[in-house]
This record gives sequence, C-alpha cells and structure tokens, in this order.
Amino acid sequence: MELSNKSLYIVSTPIGNLDDITIRAIEVLKNSDIILCEDTRHSLKLLNYLKIKKKLIPYHKFNEKKELEKIIKYLNEGKILSLISDAGTPSISDPGRLLIQTCVKENINIIPIPGVSSVTSSMSVSGFKDQFLFYGFLPKTEKELEKILSSLCQLSFSLVFFIPSIKINFYLTKFKKFFSGRKLLIAKELTKIHETFYREDIDKINMFKTPVKGELTVVISEKN
Repeated sequence: MELSNKSLYIVSTPIGNLDDITIRAIEVLKNSDIILCEDTRHSLKLLNYLKIKKKLIPYHKFNEKKELEKIIKYLNEGKILSLISDAGTPSISDPGRLLIQTCVKENINIIPIPGVSSVTSSMSVSGFKDQFLFYGFLPKTEKELEKILSSLCQLSFSLVFFIPSIKINFYLTKFKKFFSGRKLLIAKELTKIHETFYREDIDKINMFKTPVKGELTVVISEKN
C-alpha cells in the first residue's frame, strides 16, 4: 500500500476487541514514519499485537500545543504521520482537533481511516430513531449540566453521550429530571468480554448500587 507523502492519517483503532482493526488501518500504521499516540503504553499493546514497530510520539490534551510545531515540521519534511487515540476515532471527544486545524491552514493532506465507533455501535443496537445527535462528554458541574440538558431535552433526536462510569448515578438523576418519558440504553465495555447493555425506561431505571468500571456510552431515545 502506497501512502501519500506529507500526509496526516487519522486512524481509527479498536474500542476493545483488537480484532476489530481494519486491514487498511494496519497497512497505514505499517507504512507510517511516525505514529502519534494519546498514550504510548496503551497504544503499544495494539502495535505489539499487530507486530508493528514505529517511532511513537505522545500526543495528548496536555502537550498538544507544545508538540504542534515539531509535528508540523515533520509533515512539511514529507514524512507520513498517523494519529491514533486510545480507542476509536481520534479528535472525536479526543485530542487532535488543534493539529487538524493547523494542517488545514498549512495545506497538509488529512486522510481519515475509518473504523469502529462506540457511537454508531451503540446506536445500531439501540432500536431508537436513527436521526441522532452525538454530544460526547457532558459538563461535570450541576449548574452547567442542567443548562445543557434543558436545551437538549427540547430536541426530537436520539442523543448519545460518553459518561464516566464513576459518575453514572449523578447523570442518571439528571436524565430522569429532563428526559422523562423516554427510553435509555447504557452500553458498557463494548466489544470486550464483559460487554453489557442496560435497557430501561428512564422513569423506571434504578441507580447502580455497586461501582461500574470503564467508560459508558449512553443513548437516550427520541422525544415522543
């Protein structure tokens, strides 16, 4: 597979099951000069599984501004770079937006390598209306959260959120307040051994009594 020089490849990686990597993604990673990783320790598990050895550069929300000039320099030298996140598609509720915006300004090729997504995976099994709005991570403070939810609850679309498991009961309480009469799907550990789906009417759902592990994808049905 021949890649374009002076190009940034946005490579989607598995969200759990490593066998979900696409053939095209493997070829792009194999032929990249440098791979930008959200967490090199996490990414090495995937790369070792694929028997890929490349120069890795940490690229995450804490250093994206600092590393930007160096990365653009590599690209302008004609190198081929891939950007991967810990799971799923980079820049979707993950670092990468600043780099992509800079590449657009610098006329550097940006090439998406699509793959698995917890958003579409959850929507595909929800049974809810397929016109949906993906919000990502909600605000953490009660005041900000209620402001956002009071606006979102007026929309007729299905809604998709990323929820930290440790905060699930906090958000469920607010969902009960703003989305009464709608249904909810909680997707836990998608594509992994302990993949679980919780389905319930929002008005009837109980709070979790024991700690829940991992990130959760929560889908709320359309407004009736």
